[in-house]
Amino acid sequence: MLDVKNMNTELFWEIFSKQDRLKIDEFQKYMDKFAVNFNLYKDGNFIERSLPFDVIPRIIDSKEFDKMERGLSQRIKALNLFLEDLYTDKKIIKDGVIPQEFVYEAKGYLKELEGFSPNKKIRTHINGIDLVKDTKTDDWVILEDNLRVPSGASYPLSIRDTYRKIYPEFFEKLKIKPIKGYPDILRDAMNYVSCEGINVVLTPGRFNSAYYEHAYLAKKIGAQLVRNEELTVRNKVLYFKNYNGKLIKVGAVYRRLDDEFLDPKFFNEESLIGVPGIMEAYLSGNVAIMNAPGNGIADDKGIYYFVPKMIKYYLNEEPILQNAPTYLPYFEEDKKYVFDNMDKLVIKDVAEAGGYGVMFGHNMSKIQIEDLKTIIAANPRRFIAQELIEFYDEECFINDEVVPRKADFRAYVVMADEPKVWQCGLTRYAMEAGNYLVNSSQGGGFKDTWVVEA
Repeated sequence: MLDVKNMNTELFWEIFSKQDRLKIDEFQKYMDKFAVNFNLYKDGNFIERSLPFDVIPRIIDSKEFDKMERGLSQRIKALNLFLEDLYTDKKIIKDGVIPQEFVYEAKGYLKELEGFSPNKKIRTHINGIDLVKDTKTDDWVILEDNLRVPSGASYPLSIRDTYRKIYPEFFEKLKIKPIKGYPDILRDAMNYVSCEGINVVLTPGRFNSAYYEHAYLAKKIGAQLVRNEELTVRNKVLYFKNYNGKLIKVGAVYRRLDDEFLDPKFFNEESLIGVPGIMEAYLSGNVAIMNAPGNGIADDKGIYYFVPKMIKYYLNEEPILQNAPTYLPYFEEDKKYVFDNMDKLVIKDVAEAGGYGVMFGHNMSKIQIEDLKTIIAANPRRFIAQELIEFYDEECFINDEVVPRKADFRAYVVMADEPKVWQCGLTRYAMEAGNYLVNSSQGGGFKDTWVVEA
């Protein structure tokens, strides 16, 4: 069998000569000119910064990606069925597949939404699934599901055009899958669930870490980029207030803020970025919200443990893609294993995201491990433990030299009548050698991902 990735990598280095490396500055000029930012909050301070970009792409063989595509589609179908079931019939709980208290104790579960079914029964409209490639098995392994407001698709989209201009030779000599169709997929998904009206992207504003993406995607899909004060609810219908005072009905909202800030009348009354009454319009069936409020239960890292069971329960299929080996201290047998092997495991706080609340046992002292055991024993539902996956490094061009760095891959799946997997994604890499945390919110960078045919 031909080693497509290595063949294409060799061709990449043939083109990416020492003389051509001078062109790298052109990428940074683009990033700066168009403010391709992923901003950080550190020590209480807002840091506006360009998202670090590495010019060496990740190359994935199209046949390898085909398997990933099938597995991701399968997973999103099951997760959508799970969320719809959980807020309506609760069959998966009644049949004992997931413990009842395990759901109701989850931070992301919204009891206020019980009994409500959104338009077309679709809740997982836009999904970001994080994977790594295991060096031991050479298989892609799923680390997390992001079904609330996953970010990142705009970055490979925006850099690809620049790549084609600076290095047209790559796209002449390699069969790289085109990626421009993502905005069309996203627009079609909004139109599919729209309750008649215009499409809008609801942003908290420029101080949000991914504001660049909000503006970029709104422009690409032909939606109106709006702040909360530009929307109003009248008689349970959501409207956009035009510059001349005219009210225009909104059919679908791609929201880029979390549930608790979405509607101060329904959730957090202190929210200054939400739209008062938007949930009333939503629950009346007059507007679609993407992703559905209440999806946070599926992002819970404890619920992640049960996704393979969901696939078997709802689809009667074996999972195509596997979870990382995961243990729930909630179960006594798992808790014993975790306590006996904590120095080898990765411990995660189930309600955290963005690389926060992740603890590596091999980096902890004996005292720290004993303290953590005490915390877990007091609240076992709060944590999961995973085997440390030794995942592949990717070559990165940092400080004028090529160095290996840990890198994961966020795949994007958009759900309409069927899931559609974008043939690209966000490869994130750690800036420091040996660091397993690659999240953008932890200071990691990104590189383009090329799905290439032989």
